[in-house]
Amino acid sequence: MRFETERLILREWREEDRAPYSAFNADPEVRRYFYPEIKTPAETGAMVDGMIADLATHGFGFLGIERKSDGVFIGEAGLSAIDQLTQDAMERPASIEIGWLFGREYWGFGYAEEAARAVLDFAWRERKFPELIALTCKENLRSQRLMQKLGMTLDAQDDFEDPTVPEGHWQRPHVIYRISNPR
Repeated sequence: MRFETERLILREWREEDRAPYSAFNADPEVRRYFYPEIKTPAETGAMVDGMIADLATHGFGFLGIERKSDGVFIGEAGLSAIDQLTQDAMERPASIEIGWLFGREYWGFGYAEEAARAVLDFAWRERKFPELIALTCKENLRSQRLMQKLGMTLDAQDDFEDPTVPEGHWQRPHVIYRISNPR
């Protein structure tokens, strides 16, 4: 699976992506709104293995992203099936999530929006999903702004407590943004 945008290539994972992706996941600022806040290299490797398996199993998943201008790995974006535990915690369950994560040095250039728009196009055109959601902790205003730019909408009735985050933890309260297939 591969998508190209004006500045980016979204593609299947390569072995050489693991080291920079591990560095992103070890950066407390990059992982600020994720639980747990940082990941070890082994945990990141397991995440990559899971994303590779998702692509093989479902025909969609999270892809590695490289910048066209220099081939540098800058992050990941894609779609994932939402686990049953999380769906059970939602008032209005959804099955497919869009998401992204970029190394801090690649923030502020519009890469996340560019990648997310390519993922949305794939979701609508190729997979014909009726709806996608994006979820994040309530404090993550930066990602929420991107969700809004993508045309996603927030309904306060969808707010929920993420069951994968311990009770009482500041990251447990989550919001859900939704977007319907325009086609």
